Amino acid sequence: MQFDWAEFFNFGNMLIPLWETVYMVLISMFFALLIGMPLGVLLVTSSENHIAPNRSLNKILDIILINITRSIPFIILMVVLIPVARGIIGKSFGNEAFIVYLALGSAPFVARVIEGALNEVDKGLIEASKSLGATNFHIITKVMLPEALPSLIHGMVLALITLIGYSAMAGIVGGGGLGNQAVVAGFQNSNPAIIWKATLIIIILVQIIQFVGNLIVKKIYKKRGK
Repeated sequence: MQFDWAEFFNFGNMLIPLWETVYMVLISMFFALLIGMPLGVLLVTSSENHIAPNRSLNKILDIILINITRSIPFIILMVVLIPVARGIIGKSFGNEAFIVYLALGSAPFVARVIEGALNEVDKGLIEASKSLGATNFHIITKVMLPEALPSLIHGMVLALITLIGYSAMAGIVGGGGLGNQAVVAGFQNSNPAIIWKATLIIIILVQIIQFVGNLIVKKIYKKRGK
């Protein structure tokens, strides 16, 4: 395969795939957070010696909803979720269907990230809030989440980067994006310039997300005097 340098430096044909990737990742992340945030909070608060211990609920969330789901390879999970996508949006292919697969597939991962971040919160702060008569809702929203914010942001950056990697599989279900462009227009048409161009854009996108995430965390720590 001959490398076409003119094609490599022509980024015009990457604008739509780039937009499709950003669109799928951001919408998926929103719904993954919508599902994963409550799950992560419940995992922590229902654990032993926390504000609302519930052994049965904790085990159900921990083993059945999260561990088992995370154990299934994403490409197999997409097949399993085909009836779900049809039930939600009326079809099992295209960018919208892939958003369903991506959101539901990444929600358990997001829940684990949130669980890890919340477990870093100083137990003394929680106990102090309880002794002052704070409700569980107040402890979660006013103590745990704000204190865990830097770790939560780091976790969400990791989740976003993971979703970008998963988005490369969109072509399997008729979706678009940079990964699909690299496979269809690049590999299948024996055009390595497109493959490397798509890879370069993904690397730049990941670096931007990581940089912005680190910047936000630094500003939070600076505001707190750390």
